[in-house]
Amino acid sequence: MTTEPIELSGKTIVLTGKFSLMTRKEAAAALEARGANISSSVNGGTDILFAGEKAGSKKKKAESLGVAIHSEAALAAALKGEAAATSSASTTGAPSGSGPAVFSGEHRDIADGEIVLVQGSGAKPYQLKNIGGVYSCSCPAWRNQSVPIERRSCKHLVKVRGHEAEQARIGDPALAAPSRSGEDKDKPPVLLAHSWKPEDDPTGWWMSEKLDGVRAWWNGEVFLSRLGNRYMAPDWFTAGLPATPLDGELWMARGAFQRTISVVRRHDGSDHWKQIRFLVFDAPEHDGDFEARVEWLKRSFGGGVADYVQVVEHARCDGVAHLKTELARVEGLSGEGLMLRQPGSRYVAGRSTTLLKVKSFFDAEAKVLGYKAGAGRHKGRVGALNVVTPDGVEFAVGTGLSDKQRENPPPVGAVISYRYQELTDGGVPRFPTFLGVRHDYAWPEEPRQPV
Repeated sequence: MTTEPIELSGKTIVLTGKFSLMTRKEAAAALEARGANISSSVNGGTDILFAGEKAGSKKKKAESLGVAIHSEAALAAALKGEAAATSSASTTGAPSGSGPAVFSGEHRDIADGEIVLVQGSGAKPYQLKNIGGVYSCSCPAWRNQSVPIERRSCKHLVKVRGHEAEQARIGDPALAAPSRSGEDKDKPPVLLAHSWKPEDDPTGWWMSEKLDGVRAWWNGEVFLSRLGNRYMAPDWFTAGLPATPLDGELWMARGAFQRTISVVRRHDGSDHWKQIRFLVFDAPEHDGDFEARVEWLKRSFGGGVADYVQVVEHARCDGVAHLKTELARVEGLSGEGLMLRQPGSRYVAGRSTTLLKVKSFFDAEAKVLGYKAGAGRHKGRVGALNVVTPDGVEFAVGTGLSDKQRENPPPVGAVISYRYQELTDGGVPRFPTFLGVRHDYAWPEEPRQPV
């Protein structure tokens, strides 16, 4: 039986129990955006109670007061502006049937209330659900999207339901088709940082050194770059790593970024990898907050479980003065800077204000357009690289190039990293210094518009 759509605007609503499609905080924000008033207690003025699994005293009180009680499935349908396909006021939206089904490899739909298990790169399979016509997946890529829950998709839903079915469901022609290559080229859902601003109070945040290595995502089987390209680490290097994702950097030493790149891009599994360490700073699929994830990492890699793995050390920040003192210390050791992590924060994909980078200088990327001839001791070699930023700003960078790089410079079209002090009024970097060639940066197809 299908009921009429639930009216939300102007209603006083209480949320209780465990929700599986979204957190109660996300549900409250979505309801408020539709004109509802959210209350934390049930009383005579309560219009609706949405009850998830294991709803307790609030549900009982709502029943005694005659308050309308609906399931999470009904909530999901109401947020979509649709009628709820249920006649039971006490339904919690829990999956029906004898138990989860394991995906067989053939495209199929997911029945309302059904759970389908799909094995990912970790030890535990992901759970795919259909609750009231809202499809979800327990993977981080689905959980961490910033679009409404009914518009989310992921590669696991595409794998089960098929690309065309998912594209039709969310109405987005830009939904990427699954890779047809033998190797999964999907970009890992890495957490990215914003820059720290002096007006931001760092007191109580966790500080660690900003590493000048190569960002690497261990997916439980292999190392991947931010673009999803595989780093061919030898088996002896990865021995002892778990079958669950880890986020960190392949690192050699301070100031050795270019040498690190030259090693990790090798495909011969050579002993050069013995110079590298995997410095791990997060466990993306651990369910705990940041502190719990770090403790898990320390327990997992204590006692020499993996010879080439180290857990990054973090220290509580006492305030701006403490932050600046530590920054000066790290930069005095030729370090790149610091990272700040918000206490109690979760791992999310994409840029987040829960992770901040702190540096005296700025880093950016540019594409090589050509070369300026050298003069004096650099006569006969490259004096500077003519480059362009993603915003279309052209300038030259020569400082930081070694003699070897001047004789064999990065080719035209290569993307480089550079450091600079500030931008001129025209948007040109001041005092740019060459850092190295980037192989894990996706150059935008269209120039960005300067802001």
